[in-house]
Amino acid sequence: MPPPPLALMGFPDDEGADDFVRMFRQVLAPAERESLAHTPPLVVLDVEDGAAEGAEYETRVRRVVEALERASRNDQDQATVPYALVTAPKDGELLSGTAARGLFFGLPRNMTPDRLPGFWPLCDSVSYIRTLTTEATSAGAPGAHVLRDHAHEQLRRNRRQRREGRAQVSLWALGGGDSPPVGGLRGWLLGSFWHGITRTFPRWCWERHKTRRLVRPGPLARRRRPGWLGEALGMTRGSETVFEVMDEVADRQLPRLGQPPEHERHQESLFALEKLLTRALLEDLADPPVGGRLPRRRRRTARPLLLVPMPREGTPGAAAAERFLRAFHEERGHTANRPGPLVVAIGRPSPRLLTDLGNPTAIGFGQAGRLLNEPEPVTGPVLVKLRDEPFGREGIVVRHCLPPTFRLGGRTVATTLVAGTGLFSLLLGIGAYQVFATPAVSYECVGGTRSVAEDANAPIPVHASDWYTSARKQIDRQNARAMDYYRQGRTVRTVVAFVSEPPTSVDETRFDGIIPELRGIALWQRDLNDDASADTSLVPLLVDVRTTGESFENAEAKARELVAEVRDETGKPPYKKVVGVLGYAQSRESTRAALQVLDQARIPAIGTTATADEMQDSARLSYWPLTPNNSKEAAVEAEFASEKNIVARGGSETQCAPSGHAIVIESSTDLYSRSLAAKFTARFPGTEPVFDFNQANEFAPGARVTAKTSSADTLTELICGELRQQPDSVVYWSARAKDFSAFVGAMDRSGTCTDHDITVLGGNELTNVAQTGVFANKDWLRLYYSAHRLPSTDKDASAKTRQFVAEYTAFVKQTATGTDPWKQDGHSAVSYDAFHVLSQAVTAARLADPTVSRASVLGRLQDGITFDGATGYVSYGKDVNAPPTDKTLVLLRQVADQPEAVVACGAYRKGEAYKKQGVPCDAAR
Repeated sequence: MPPPPLALMGFPDDEGADDFVRMFRQVLAPAERESLAHTPPLVVLDVEDGAAEGAEYETRVRRVVEALERASRNDQDQATVPYALVTAPKDGELLSGTAARGLFFGLPRNMTPDRLPGFWPLCDSVSYIRTLTTEATSAGAPGAHVLRDHAHEQLRRNRRQRREGRAQVSLWALGGGDSPPVGGLRGWLLGSFWHGITRTFPRWCWERHKTRRLVRPGPLARRRRPGWLGEALGMTRGSETVFEVMDEVADRQLPRLGQPPEHERHQESLFALEKLLTRALLEDLADPPVGGRLPRRRRRTARPLLLVPMPREGTPGAAAAERFLRAFHEERGHTANRPGPLVVAIGRPSPRLLTDLGNPTAIGFGQAGRLLNEPEPVTGPVLVKLRDEPFGREGIVVRHCLPPTFRLGGRTVATTLVAGTGLFSLLLGIGAYQVFATPAVSYECVGGTRSVAEDANAPIPVHASDWYTSARKQIDRQNARAMDYYRQGRTVRTVVAFVSEPPTSVDETRFDGIIPELRGIALWQRDLNDDASADTSLVPLLVDVRTTGESFENAEAKARELVAEVRDETGKPPYKKVVGVLGYAQSRESTRAALQVLDQARIPAIGTTATADEMQDSARLSYWPLTPNNSKEAAVEAEFASEKNIVARGGSETQCAPSGHAIVIESSTDLYSRSLAAKFTARFPGTEPVFDFNQANEFAPGARVTAKTSSADTLTELICGELRQQPDSVVYWSARAKDFSAFVGAMDRSGTCTDHDITVLGGNELTNVAQTGVFANKDWLRLYYSAHRLPSTDKDASAKTRQFVAEYTAFVKQTATGTDPWKQDGHSAVSYDAFHVLSQAVTAARLADPTVSRASVLGRLQDGITFDGATGYVSYGKDVNAPPTDKTLVLLRQVADQPEAVVACGAYRKGEAYKKQGVPCDAAR
């Protein structure tokens, strides 16, 4: 049968599907939490009935996965149950690690997390063992201390994510180990003591704790039963520590791992390691006791969900998926701490996998649904074969699972209870404290008291078509240079840059960052060509700029065109081979859908200024965003608004105070706006009325807002009304720049509440329009907004940032006429660094793969990319396609057409980190 139209969505409406979907939701979030003690079976949904081939097979798998994914989220696209999509772009990956990392991504708000205290040390040890080269295997295992030090270092780096929130962590994770800067014998003695208390002793304590938990209890332990690892490996009576046990595992597995990947012994070793980590994961995913007085225990209201899409047999990732399913099937029966997660595999299981699973008999959806909630554990897998016919029509909607939610975090509640026991003592101490002088409260305004109109010049003239044409010409010029290299016999490949429609008017140019973005691309392409003349290891890259319509409205269709092109590259010149994608500067439903298309085709994509978390959620295999996501930005901005003096105090224009309230403006049909507003309101501690503003009169159904309007004048009246009731309010703007300009104009015309300065805090969407000087006469507007690099005039700007700005300024002066308004805008620097990321991955891929396949480029991205960039220090973690660690996030104060940094978070230079930078940066740790 022909593949179903893309418009057909929902879970396939096969016989009994209603019962299965209902039971599926119940097993994830049962009405009675005691039902979480039931152990669900492994579910295999066979989507192929003999006719599905190629793209149709992938479409079927993705349709079922997306339908079941919907149950794990609410209407605001926020996670409601712990959930992970367990996939791998290559066969050598261990999916137990992917599952563990996925369960921490988008964890439901204030739900009890699974800490996985036993899994992470073993996972880190296995990861280290697998990094050893073939030559290193001849020297034997790395040693228990090496494995311990590596695992402990990973704990230090990731302890917030891993949530090992015991009191001992503060001791175990002491950090440095660096000796004090004192010389001589005194320095040696002091250094030895320092090293002992900050490095040796904490790691020894941590290792003993893990050994007692995993291998065997200590002599004073009340629980005499050996740990699961000691039982599994028969080491319950020896004296080995957990890392000595893992060192023995390395001794056994390294010779096998040294064999070629296709060798049978290498595959046996991968399966043994997968089983070990899967067992560790299942042991740690035990359901904690429900109820009791401890507040965190009461928050276990949903079961973890693992969805495992199975690629077609013989394609990349298929072996990894089946290896994980075999390991899960074998180890779930050995796990003492049931019930564990619900695992659902979707695809066509191979005959070998079915044999390893015990050749289960296929049953219908109705019976499968009943087995999901069977009180007694079902020993074998549940296999359901879907027919072809339901895929040809609309499916049924899997409703969201909505377990009980909690306004406050469990840690907050626990802290409150503990603090309450000492409240009486605290009250007694207040009287004594009052004897001493109370420090004076500061009312100094952050960034000063100036408005956007201070020292303002006229708005900067914008030459829309000329500037766009000149940027494209520079890219064409660099493409010609790359072709010269190709004619010389060099390896040359193509990168596709997806951008919005070229601006045709001055206003469109101010509202869209396409011109600085293209300039950044042209600058990196030029630098790459310059360096390639001497460095023959570099791969010159052609840039194919493709427009996707106004506001990226045709992004998905253009992505499908690209996928169709790359599927048949036979006979094409090598330089036309596409190795990756740049772009998608805006988070919209269309760009999100485009990333899903590219993700399914495994085409590497490096994002520029799109920041919605949902963009990353939709493409977890091949999309690497460069800028911090909305959840981080909203956390910093909420902390900034509630803790810093940014709102003018009543009766004074020279004094400021933190905002006690926020007036949130969003566009509910816009992915970026909806995402940013929701995350800000979730983090802001005060009240926040939400106004849905969309000049096109388009509003999302069911959006929880205070009021909706398409009129800027009406919005002005609503905001003024709120400001009169709550003068200490900040206006938080998450809508688009065009709408913001309409609001500012309406507010200025009305003048009903501009007698008092109004503070607006916005996202990076406002950078383009703010820096063109169009608000230069609005003396009532105090404007703060986020950006992705520091101004070059800031004392904290890195040497690389200053170098880039100087290069950019000279480039614009040589290639364009008029005054450039975006010298301090981050769009050009972001696209410059994004192209740097992709070109570095391409160059590294060529060293191992002369064909420079897209799979090789993805592999290099997964290995991690690190460099000092124009936007600050860029450091991607291994195997995690999240934004770079501690990526630079800046809050700017706009004064006339000049921005000034008032907050700088993250690695604007190497070594800087959110957690060390205080309020508000530490809110986004």
